[in-house]
Amino acid sequence: MTAREFRFGVNLLTPSSGAEWQARCREAEDLGYDVIAVADHPGMPAPLPALVSAAEVTTRPQLAVFVLNSGFYNPVLLARDLAGTDALLDGRLEIALGTGYVKAEFDRAGIPWRTASERVDHLERTVLEVGRLLADPDHRPSPARRPPLCVAGNGDRVLRIAAEHADIVAFSGAAPGHRPGMLRFLGPDALAARVDHVRQAAPHRFDALELNLLVHAVALDGERQAAVERLPRFEAHPIDLAQVPTVFSGPPAEIAETLHQHRKTFGISYVTVPEPAMRDFARVIAEVRS
Repeated sequence: MTAREFRFGVNLLTPSSGAEWQARCREAEDLGYDVIAVADHPGMPAPLPALVSAAEVTTRPQLAVFVLNSGFYNPVLLARDLAGTDALLDGRLEIALGTGYVKAEFDRAGIPWRTASERVDHLERTVLEVGRLLADPDHRPSPARRPPLCVAGNGDRVLRIAAEHADIVAFSGAAPGHRPGMLRFLGPDALAARVDHVRQAAPHRFDALELNLLVHAVALDGERQAAVERLPRFEAHPIDLAQVPTVFSGPPAEIAETLHQHRKTFGISYVTVPEPAMRDFARVIAEVRS
């Protein structure tokens, strides 16, 4: 099978004025990103309005919330907002859904914190209901087209839902840490096992799935440890950072080779980086496409 073309996204995290926000979105497009994304956390940009604003000043990139915290939303009202947003974006919306993993955010919003199983149940209901409504030609508002659906996570049930219903499967490259709201890195064997879980859950459609990886840090100077120490939600634990698939380190040509290896080993062709890495990783994009 021919390898998929690479796609590159950047997750913008910093609230700002309209002019500053639009300048960042134009820069992301100019730097070669295929997807401009917004996270869904309190204290960060309001996701859907931010995408509408981004659409006003860009023409090429797809626009996504990476990822919508399904636990915050009623599925029917979310489908309305997504359909209306896609219409305003002229069909450039990508939908990404996850369970949510930070209890403090639910507490802050006054939303009950459910068990992990209950949060996955709600994710599944949301995936099915949003998919059903956006495929209904009589649904109003009507999207410009059926937006691609991404499901993001790491657990067995979440990845099964992704395998069965999504167009894109996003691997977090992380697992819950020992403290609430904290994460720990996955190594290459664990990531390979997650990809294999998706393959086994839906072998009949696996080849049609686009696989995404959320990169946590990019260090062109080779200083992996320093880059990781700047991440707010990761616990220190014994792992060889040189082997962590979501920490990219070294000159652009070396990271470009890592991307090719990830595509060969894991089947991952769609990569999303956080905003602090936007400019540095653009040098890697240029290397890949040179």
